[in-house]
Amino acid sequence: MMALNRHRLKHLAGKGVMGAKTTQRLLAHTDQLLSVLLIGNNLMNVIIPVLTTSIALHAFGNHSAVLSITTGIVAFLIIVFAEITPKIVGAAYPEKIALPASLVIKPLITLARPLVWFVNMLANSILFVLHINTKSGRDLRMSNDELRSVVLESSSFMPSKHRSILLNLFDLESISVDDVMIPRRRIEALDFDAPFDQLVQQLETCYHNKLVVYQGDIDRVLGMLHVRKTLAALHNQEFEREKLRELLTEPYFVPSGTPVFQQLQFFQENRHRMALVVNEYGEVQGLVTPEDIIEELIGEFTTTLPRTASGAAGGWNAQGECIVAGSIPLRELNRRLGLRLPLDGPKTLNGLILELLEAIPEGDVSLVVGDTRMEVMQIDNQAIRTVKLFRPTRLDAAHAVAARQHAR
Repeated sequence: MMALNRHRLKHLAGKGVMGAKTTQRLLAHTDQLLSVLLIGNNLMNVIIPVLTTSIALHAFGNHSAVLSITTGIVAFLIIVFAEITPKIVGAAYPEKIALPASLVIKPLITLARPLVWFVNMLANSILFVLHINTKSGRDLRMSNDELRSVVLESSSFMPSKHRSILLNLFDLESISVDDVMIPRRRIEALDFDAPFDQLVQQLETCYHNKLVVYQGDIDRVLGMLHVRKTLAALHNQEFEREKLRELLTEPYFVPSGTPVFQQLQFFQENRHRMALVVNEYGEVQGLVTPEDIIEELIGEFTTTLPRTASGAAGGWNAQGECIVAGSIPLRELNRRLGLRLPLDGPKTLNGLILELLEAIPEGDVSLVVGDTRMEVMQIDNQAIRTVKLFRPTRLDAAHAVAARQHAR
């Protein structure tokens, strides 16, 4: 009964399985349950040898050999059939044994209540003298690591996709908006001071329904522009630059380092679909949307060009190579290509390489990060623009195994 999974037992009790609620009530009073079980077990272990020895002496006479042989046989039978075998069966099938047994143990506890009260009083007195507090150890809540282990061990009855989502959910507790945001260099934004024809062209060819509008520098954000409403106004009436300003909505800023769970709640409460991440100096670091957070749970599901322009969308080519942008976030790169690049430092591939080299490379540079070999291909404006990645050996082996399984 002690080997029962309490969460599984609660589920069975909710479904109305016979004996489940009784077992729950018994386990809620462990002291009474253990008292009855131990008293009954010890009484049987004492009574059976005494009765057996008395019968043997009466049948074969009062000889020391008879007493020794009888004691040995009875002890062997008790150990095998009353101790080891029942406990192995109970541990292997706790539900099948405990639920029916609870229907028998419950009335026994009621009948033996005076004896149980006396025994528990003596036991609690001894524990009190020894300063042992048994109530402090009854916390049955599972930690995140224990829940993660339960999910990992559920591969036999839970689809891999569902298991992956649950594991990603645990990881979200340690992720901030900096890990999921679109970096500053990849934000599709509209410069309010640009020529009006250029503004109209960008509106007609943009890939998002909302754009960040700034004046001169992206740190000077004027507001957010709804592209569809703007295009409708553009075709239905005389459109001017000041009319564009009137269509702007208030920008929504969040501080760098905000946990993604908290940010997702902010999106729900304020009904925003886009937020600009700023540092302590008010400088724009990136842009985050609810979709960016959801993708951390269920994987990539958007197909817009700015999101896939990093080059990793196509995966590895036949030669085991992949060319990606230096500005691609490391979390996205790991997810798309199955890599194990470190996530406890810089957020982008460019930042990771610069941190390792401790300098801006002047030409093509090759380096190895963990089990991934990479080569810097292009450098632009003191930043790494493109990088060629080479598939790690472990991924080649996994790909070969998958190919053989597919061939079968």
